Amino acid sequence: QVRLVESGGDLVQAGGSLRLSCAASGYSSRIYFVEWYRQVPGKERDLVAAITRRETPDYADSLKDRFTISRDNAKNTVYLQMNSLKPEDTGVYYCYAELLSIGTMQVYWGRGTQVTVSS
Repeated sequence: QVRLVESGGDLVQAGGSLRLSCAASGYSSRIYFVEWYRQVPGKERDLVAAITRRETPDYADSLKDRFTISRDNAKNTVYLQMNSLKPEDTGVYYCYAELLSIGTMQVYWGRGTQVTVSS
């Protein structure tokens, strides 16, 4: 079964750093275009960052100075490095990705990983 799994969320103090991972698993699955979203209760998911398979990144304007998206295609994993964290970065971070498996491209959501930044 093909799926996406996020990890790396934690409770951290303001000013700290976290690295989130989004890993694809499943028979012959390859991860292509990936986006990270953040959601807080009562609000829609907001786009945080995106990356193509050729490693071209894109960021929400307000985050590009602190967040870095990267990928390791050999590991089928995308990362989100978050530095100088602020309480307003708190939320559930979701990975959304195009996965190619057995000749079929489909999109998947992960189940999310919780990031909590204390002041």
